[in-house]
Amino acid sequence: MTTHFNYPTPAVQEELRKIAAAIVAPGKGILAADESTGTIGQRFVKIGAENNEENRRLYRQLLFTADKALADNISGVILFHETLYHKDDNGTPFPKLLQDLGIIPGIKVDTGTVKLFGTEDEVTTQGSSTLNFLMWKNARSGSWDRPMTTGIHISLIRAGLLDICGTPSWAYHIILPDGDHDLEQAQKVAETVLAAVYKALNDHHVFLEGTLLKPSMVTAGQSCPKKYTPQEIAAATVTAFSRTVPAAVTGITFLSGGQSEEEATVNLDAINKFNGKKPWPLSFSFGRALQASVLKAWGGKPQNIKAAQNELLKRAKANGLAALGKYEQGSITGKAAGEGLFVKNHAY
Repeated sequence: MTTHFNYPTPAVQEELRKIAAAIVAPGKGILAADESTGTIGQRFVKIGAENNEENRRLYRQLLFTADKALADNISGVILFHETLYHKDDNGTPFPKLLQDLGIIPGIKVDTGTVKLFGTEDEVTTQGSSTLNFLMWKNARSGSWDRPMTTGIHISLIRAGLLDICGTPSWAYHIILPDGDHDLEQAQKVAETVLAAVYKALNDHHVFLEGTLLKPSMVTAGQSCPKKYTPQEIAAATVTAFSRTVPAAVTGITFLSGGQSEEEATVNLDAINKFNGKKPWPLSFSFGRALQASVLKAWGGKPQNIKAAQNELLKRAKANGLAALGKYEQGSITGKAAGEGLFVKNHAY
């Protein structure tokens, strides 16, 4: 790899640092509202709502107009491409609506996953777009008993996207929870993948201080017969990340990965309480674990909007406390707080 390269100008570096740091401000995290048309449709089916564009607009409007207090715990929102162009009932574009609350709008740069030829059901992503911050995503699945070499090497290509973005960027690394692997094996795979991701980013001379990482927590497979405590999950997660993620990275925002709302919050809290090397803020970027109770309370009915918004504010508060290591298990309840959100072979 060449040593003749340039990092962004000092002014650009400062802007990148500023936005990335704002996203992981103490007690704040991300609302992932970037579900594709198909994915949000699956969730609408469960509540008896029709999956049409107007219902999708109304639902996202519900989220983004909850209350100005939402910004107390939500620093940014990931939008789906369609949502980027939607407006509220008063004609205000959704990105402007969020910005007026002090919330940073962003968008993922991929258009979905595709299977990698020659692998055992590994997938990667394709497509790109732009907004205030960008998210590059790689998903890991398949066999848990051998290195996922082809999929990992795709990191070299995807890392190039972050090299040319010019806006705060997000490396999104997913290890799917399907399978019966134990926590020890999950930690080994996480370390292997994360090491490859940051080798790729280094090879492309990505300005790490302007990036965030959105990873899975280190958890055992959904079918693993042994159930681990939040403290054990925290130890495995912090250990894996301290071994592989450079301290220069501005922050880590975990995805919920099919955990229930309460489970994701409790595990995030345990991670922040764990006594280990943690040179980065450890926060959240939850989709299902922030919205399950919201959807259940809403039920597609306009008369339930306020109740649904209250559910969002509660879950945002719970995770804001967890990001500080100050959440007490069970102290904030929800319509679907304890319901499992795992979807087999989930397509991110």
